[in-house]
Amino acid sequence: MTSVSALEAHGLAKRFGRRRPPALDDCSFRLPAGRICAVVGPNGAGKSTLLALAAGLLRPSAGALRVLGAEPAAVRERMAYVAQDKPLYGQLTVAQTLAAGAELNPGRWDASAAAAVVEAGPLDPKARVRTLSGGQRTRLALALALGKRPELLLLDEPMADLDPLARHQLMGTLMADAAEHGTTVVMSSHILTELEGACDYLLLVAGGRVRLGGGIDDLLAAHRLLTGPVADLAPHTVVESRTTGRQLTALVRQDGPVDAGSWSTAEPSLEELLLAHLRAPEAPPLLTPSATPSSPEGVAA
Repeated sequence: MTSVSALEAHGLAKRFGRRRPPALDDCSFRLPAGRICAVVGPNGAGKSTLLALAAGLLRPSAGALRVLGAEPAAVRERMAYVAQDKPLYGQLTVAQTLAAGAELNPGRWDASAAAAVVEAGPLDPKARVRTLSGGQRTRLALALALGKRPELLLLDEPMADLDPLARHQLMGTLMADAAEHGTTVVMSSHILTELEGACDYLLLVAGGRVRLGGGIDDLLAAHRLLTGPVADLAPHTVVESRTTGRQLTALVRQDGPVDAGSWSTAEPSLEELLLAHLRAPEAPPLLTPSATPSSPEGVAA
């Protein structure tokens, strides 16, 4: 792989105290540049930890993580990070916050991009940040992130505080901006229907590890929903199965041709795929070729 990855991890682990299980444990994956990546998983799975490591706010306990081909600290000016709690200076006004963004990002600041997000709110430029609602703070934080004109945009549950209409509008703004500028977006979220329409890449994190990784179309194509009489599912890898009377329904990883005479087959939806893997933690992980990292030396710290 000669092209620079947006993110590449090998054996990545992060612990918070010796007596607690690791937040991340032996994670290895690759995210190609230019993709819109959904990071999904249950609460406590390690999604926020992964994004904080990528942003350079945490250091790995083991393994390595490369961001845009370098250590996170070396490329901070090339990426933007919006945390769950949207930390902003409460005493500043909206206008002062945007002015600070311009001052802190000389040569990169896109005032028109930031203003477009704020004005669509609309947010009063004179309003102090501490008086803003949760959704308004989210809008201002995203304006700062887009105004920085990053190559990599890291978003931790960015839309949780927004009403459905604002969420739809801001998601459209993000996707249009990413398409125009080739920005890589990594976004954690629990809103699966939004992710399915907006994202083209997936990292499923559960139990501190990456369980699924790759292009969403590739991951869906690698699985099949089979329905038919109770029978042996070999040679396929069974992710989840359930029996109702004499009929079996199973989500399998297709490891060979499916007997069309015995089974009714369909491609799963993204929601069906994710829920099945979350309900079956014993299912083996799957990384498609695009998500498979290079040699360990390629991401050595």
